[in-house]
Amino acid sequence: MSVILYEKMPDGELNAIEERVWSSNMIAALEHVNYLVVGGREFETVEGRLNVDEGKLELLLVPMRTE
Repeated sequence: MSVILYEKMPDGELNAIEERVWSSNMIAALEHVNYLVVGGREFETVEGRLNVDEGKLELLLVPMRTE
């Protein structure tokens, strides 16, 4: 299934980080994880939406602070 990752920016805007096909195992793993690492950055998963019209899973992510 195609998965689109959106980063929620501080001003509330959404920034599409990437879109790629995930295996069913990766999608099933979302039941057990709260954080994703994408491009070397860590994000917290806030919510997901299944877009039936487009056949895509959309995930809303918030960047973790790394100091």
